[in-house]
Amino acid sequence: MELGKSGSRLSESCSPGEEALLATCAYIDLNPVAAGVAATPETSPHTSIRQRVCHAREKGKIPALSEAAHGSVAGSWAIGLLEADHWLCPIEDLRNKGGPREGMIEGFSLGSYLLLVDYTSRLCRQGKARLSEEVAGIFDRLGTSRQLWEQRFHRLLAKSRLLGNYFATDAARLQRVASRRGVHHVDNAIRLATGSVRQDAHICF
Repeated sequence: MELGKSGSRLSESCSPGEEALLATCAYIDLNPVAAGVAATPETSPHTSIRQRVCHAREKGKIPALSEAAHGSVAGSWAIGLLEADHWLCPIEDLRNKGGPREGMIEGFSLGSYLLLVDYTSRLCRQGKARLSEEVAGIFDRLGTSRQLWEQRFHRLLAKSRLLGNYFATDAARLQRVASRRGVHHVDNAIRLATGSVRQDAHICF
């Protein structure tokens, strides 16, 4: 598969766990948009996506960010180095190319993540979004489809689930939350990052 003007080749798809990790990150970044608190992802308060964009703007790297979003190897490398200088975990893991810090996913740039989140945010605001060639390439890279991605987010962003989802890495934390709420179980949104539990399942105690 080739992406963007550089024709950079991505020969392998992300693992299901990596795709789920991106979905979880996007879900968190889009909560303010889904709740009507912010009009766009990059203006959402208290989110990592706003922090990342502001950091790129402060360093004068918005052009490189745009290049990375369209598949430029040079742009992705520049943004990867920029992210290494930021307190958030980098989106792209560049260690195999000499990068100084561990990132989330090898071969998936911050620019690609921004395109994916922008596409998904339009689903939240308008109920539909145009599928560009770049975003179609991202879905191919993730080993998923637009339909599956949209189904996942429609479930996650449904009002009843939005108010009841929790992010936790162990059952004990979820049990404490359930006890405080006076219920038997709560829904663990982080399960998407493991792939070990069905997407529509609950964590029960």
